[in-house]
Parts: sequence; structure tokens; C-alpha cells
Amino acid sequence: MEQTKKTYSFTAIVGQEDMKTALVLNVINPNLGGVLIRGEKGTAKSTAVRALAELLPERKQVAGCRFSCDPDDEAALCSECQELLDNGQELETIKAPMRVIELPVSATEDRVVGTLDLEYAIKTGEKKFETGILAMANRNILYVDEVNLLDDHVVDVLLDSAAMGVNTVEREGVSYMHPARFILVGTMNPEEGDLRPQLIDRFGLSVTVVGEHEVEKRISVVQNRLKYEDEPEVFFAEYEPLQEDLRVRIKTAEDLLSQVSYSQEILERIARICIALNVDGHRADIVMLKTARTLAAYHGRIEVTVDDVMEAARLALPHRMRRRPFEDVELDITAIADI
Repeated sequence: MEQTKKTYSFTAIVGQEDMKTALVLNVINPNLGGVLIRGEKGTAKSTAVRALAELLPERKQVAGCRFSCDPDDEAALCSECQELLDNGQELETIKAPMRVIELPVSATEDRVVGTLDLEYAIKTGEKKFETGILAMANRNILYVDEVNLLDDHVVDVLLDSAAMGVNTVEREGVSYMHPARFILVGTMNPEEGDLRPQLIDRFGLSVTVVGEHEVEKRISVVQNRLKYEDEPEVFFAEYEPLQEDLRVRIKTAEDLLSQVSYSQEILERIARICIALNVDGHRADIVMLKTARTLAAYHGRIEVTVDDVMEAARLALPHRMRRRPFEDVELDITAIADI
């Protein structure tokens, strides 16, 4: 039977709970800064990323916009959409799904950020911008497989755009800026080389994935995959209730996030944990608090608990702890439980 072209169901992925949680949290709160997924091949890394996009509902965007602008977020409109509004025109909207934009390892900086036609600018006095991958990635998932094999400068550009939410291209005194708000997902096999610590630290969350070592789970992996290939209608019907439950949970958490509060004691605990684990800088504290708030919303609460902080620590701190090159660092939650 010909294999279905529909993406594998996110909720059918067996195990890998940390990876699935980290991906969902970045959908609920794109300000977390993305996730770095480290692990051996064949552990559903790319499957999970594509399945996540398939899980999410369609959203509004401006028809014909090169940057898929959100018509309801005027502050984040591109210059072209803003010009239409300034001229008194209404923005025509369409519904479209979130996409996974893949960045190839061989991508050059121009391919990533886009290019300015300087000759056109000199002749006409107008800017002509050819979009790059960051333009396509706006409001989508930017997926970088083997991110550790990318040129460091390209990784720097990606992370800067992810942090700022904009992409700025400058050539010979001519500049162009456009929105570049995306969920950054990088995957890598540490055996093939590592990222510089300064770059690893820029990813909001990090998880390590390994193959399942329980017989029953490995059997489930095989059975689910074969059902997906041989009986797609049965497969998707079986998991659709779980898919819909997760969609509702994500939407509820998105609506709840702005209401989530935290106490001074929570802030103090986060600071003590980061000091005790000797992490560099203050990014860890900030990401931990953002993650804890997002976890609270995901669990349907409006106040951060100690449990949220401990779970946030598992996702936000291991890649920021000092280590030797190629050394895997695991966070022992019990060691910081009483901090």
C-alpha cells in the first residue's frame, strides 16, 4: 500500500516526554528561545518537529504577504503591510497552517538573511529585498537539523534573529528590516561535533533523547509505525482524540499565560539553584522563570509552584552547566531539591 503523505501524529510518538514537552512549551510561549534536541539518530527528532506543526490549528495571516504577517498584531507587521494600512487599505486575510521551514547545513548567510539589490536601490532610490529563509520562517517553526555542523556565523545570525524577533540586512549603507519571529528547533548528534558553549547557551531549552530500552515501548514504536504506513485511516482515527485534547490544552495555556504570577520565594529559589549549579550569566535565571510560568499555564494554573521550577530546571539548565568538550552533563534534581 502506498504510504500516506500526512504527517505522523504527535501524540503517537512513544516516550521522549522531555522533547515533546519542550516543543509544546515553545509553541505556548515562543519567547522561550527555542529548543536544542541532542541525541542519537533514529529517536524521532525530526518526526516530532513535523508532527508538532501538523498538530496546530490554522491561523490568520495577511494574504500575499511574504512574511505571513498576523493582521491582528499591528506592532509586528512588515513594512509592506504597514504601508497598506497607512494608505487606508484593509489587509486581506486568509487561514493557513503553521509550517516547518528547514535550513540546510550548506546554507550561506545570504540564503538565510536575504539580499538587497544595491544596483536597483541606486538607480531608483527604492529598496528591493529578496527574501531568505528567515523571511519564510516568520510565525513558523525554523528547523535546523545537524545545527552543530552549520557555520558558527550563520548560527549567530539565527540566534540573534530568534532573540530580537527581527532580521536586519545591511549592505553598503542600505538596510532593510522585517519581522522574524519563529520557533527555533535545532537537532544534533553530539558524536558528530559540538556547538560552542556560547551558542548552546543561546537556546532557551535543551533536551537529550535516546532510544527506548523497555521492551514494551520498543514494541509500541514498531507497531505504531507499521500501522501509520499500512493502515493510515485506522492510525489517525485512533490518535485524533488525543490530538484534539492536546490542541485544546495548548490553546488554553496560551490564553492563560499572561495571567500566571510568581512569588518572591520562587525568584529566590531560581537564583539559588543557578548559583549552586555555577551557571554563567543571568540568561539561565530568566529562561527558568519563563519556562516555569509556561509550565504552570500548561498545567492549567495561574501561579508558579516549586514543582514548575524543578521541571524548568531540567529543561533550561543542563546545557548551561559547565562541562568539558563532548561531555554530557545530567542534572540531578534531587541534589537541588532542598536549595
